[in-house]
Amino acid sequence: MKEKSIGVFVGSLRKASYNRAVAKYLETLAPENFKMREIDLSGLTMFNQDFDDEGTTPAAWTKFRSEVKALDGCLFVTPEYNRSFPAVLKNALDIASRPYGQNVWDGKPAGIISVSPGGMGGFGANQQLRQPLSFLNLQLLQQPEVYLGHANAFLDENGQITNDSTKAFLQQYLNAFVDWVTFLSEKH
Repeated sequence: MKEKSIGVFVGSLRKASYNRAVAKYLETLAPENFKMREIDLSGLTMFNQDFDDEGTTPAAWTKFRSEVKALDGCLFVTPEYNRSFPAVLKNALDIASRPYGQNVWDGKPAGIISVSPGGMGGFGANQQLRQPLSFLNLQLLQQPEVYLGHANAFLDENGQITNDSTKAFLQQYLNAFVDWVTFLSEKH
């Protein structure tokens, strides 16, 4: 089977991010032909259309757009800030959707996982993120939905998942995501 390149977009910039820990764990579950890697969002300056309009597009934007364009799929792993997803993800979505008519997200298979120390597992962020992903024409896996609450209870101090049912659920999700990406790539 052809190798697939999957970009993992972590919505937290925090060093000890629960979301990054979950993303790293998911990378270990991927089949050999699915190359999952985190795409660094920390160096992206805030979107400003003037940069593109004036021909002063930041090099980090150009690199990021090229990286996204080359992907076979996208996995968004997000915390919840004030019932929504973090600005770093919105900024990344905006940068790679512009200039107008050059949306490099278009048509890519995608999935969302939200992780939070709170009991609702980032439900607000997960639901809010669906709207721009849909508008940008990412082909979102609808089921299963993943809201991982009480992250501090299933992650140890080294960022390792210690709960077997969480591990099993993440494997189930990743299997569905792999099937989704494979299905859509065979259609095109």
